[in-house]
Amino acid sequence: MRLRLRQFRPRTGPLEHRVVQPWTPLRHTSLRDPDPYGVLMGDHDGLNRLAGLFSFAAYSRHTIVHVPLRDGIPPDEGPDGDLVDLVLVHQSHGLRPSTWPQLRSKLVHGTPLTVRTDEARTARDAENWRQRRYDTDLRDDLRHTTYARTFFLVGSRDIFAETAVSFAYAAGFGPRQKGVVKGRSVLVSGIPGLRPERDIWRSPEVLICFKPYEPYAHFRRPGRSARRRSRTAASP
Repeated sequence: MRLRLRQFRPRTGPLEHRVVQPWTPLRHTSLRDPDPYGVLMGDHDGLNRLAGLFSFAAYSRHTIVHVPLRDGIPPDEGPDGDLVDLVLVHQSHGLRPSTWPQLRSKLVHGTPLTVRTDEARTARDAENWRQRRYDTDLRDDLRHTTYARTFFLVGSRDIFAETAVSFAYAAGFGPRQKGVVKGRSVLVSGIPGLRPERDIWRSPEVLICFKPYEPYAHFRRPGRSARRRSRTAASP
């Protein structure tokens, strides 16, 4: 996948950081603060680009991926809760959420960046995570917290790859579900491997839902022609 990004190089003291954002906003994609559970709802474009952004994050150990979602069009259904942005960062980066407001305030002079993701490599690393996820010595999950109206996901290459696959599945399978042509949202998948923070017996959830944007007349399920031939008197 080809991704158009905006790149920033803010500094905090002697440290320079690399932060990227989507070049254009994901206007029809939103994320509710996952407390007690979250819903990420988006159209095909938003879910597809999130798949690419997670794939990019998987192989960019020194890059912070910032996805602004608060200023998009708010969904007309789903749970209550504040809209939050999304930040993806490798566990080896060492980013502290408390430093994020200062970094975010410096994201003002970005430069264009185009990258390509490798879906085959992403799929292989996602499968590697699935094969190892139940190993007793494995702690390869997603750490998460919400701070400054931002949901932080901290992980490794393989778990980010697995999440990219989940979003790609939602982008491809969601538009095929019944009811979406009428504007209904459908639950398709979820963000995998979230580490329990409070109750060790209950895993946190962030559901991934597909929802077309208004006006719904623009939307056709895959396999349906966008223009239907008008019937005439000679038509059967």
